Amino acid sequence: MLDKLLDLSPNLGIDTLLLLVVLGALEAVLSADNAIALAAIAQGLDTEKQQQRALNIGLVVAFVLRMLLILTATWVIQFWQFEILGAAYLLWLVYQHFSSSDVDADHRHHGPKFASVWQTIPMIALADLAFSLDSVTTAIAISNEVWLVLAGGTIGIITLRFMAGLFIRWLDEFVYLEDAGFTTVALVGVRLIIRVIDPLLVPPEWVMIMMIGLLFAWGFSKRVVPDAGEQSISSSTLNALEALEALEAPREAQEASVD
Repeated sequence: MLDKLLDLSPNLGIDTLLLLVVLGALEAVLSADNAIALAAIAQGLDTEKQQQRALNIGLVVAFVLRMLLILTATWVIQFWQFEILGAAYLLWLVYQHFSSSDVDADHRHHGPKFASVWQTIPMIALADLAFSLDSVTTAIAISNEVWLVLAGGTIGIITLRFMAGLFIRWLDEFVYLEDAGFTTVALVGVRLIIRVIDPLLVPPEWVMIMMIGLLFAWGFSKRVVPDAGEQSISSSTLNALEALEALEAPREAQEASVD
């Protein structure tokens, strides 16, 4: 898709800025499945501070790895083993999610738990690298404009950090979102395997975007219902506030009459 956009503007004159905007928009759309996978990995940590730290450091490492991948794309594409390894890692993450019994009742986290930030950082960096392998053929197609691909990768990492932060919160709010996200991760893993078998069988990017969109529509279709205990606490708090207001109302009226 990106190589076709570049064909529309081979000289990269006044259209360069527009092309970067389009590139950034595509990165945002195509990073949704990546972002939810990274958010789910980070949720394996106990505190929000640890989660944010893991994302920050993990994505710095991921940025370095992504830049190296783009710069060595011509060499990497010659070895199908890299794509198989990337696909295997993504499918392993999917297996870990759907087979894990470590369910956190408070955070509704279904994936594995981590004892420290430093256990999580390599998983975040490798997950992003595996996702980046899916777009390495695009880097080959526009290898004459490597700086543009590097700019797109930078935009992608910034977008990814922002979206992962949002998804950490949304994973606690929507029932099916985590399952939908890991289903899209499985799609990317299968896509990498298909590319190794026969590149002509790889579905076009618009098909992937449509499938990801449908899965995320399902993921956001149902909100988490608060527990009965939480509802009773909220109800009792509200009743207490109403009673307090009722007691203060006559006093305020009396003070007003005295004045």
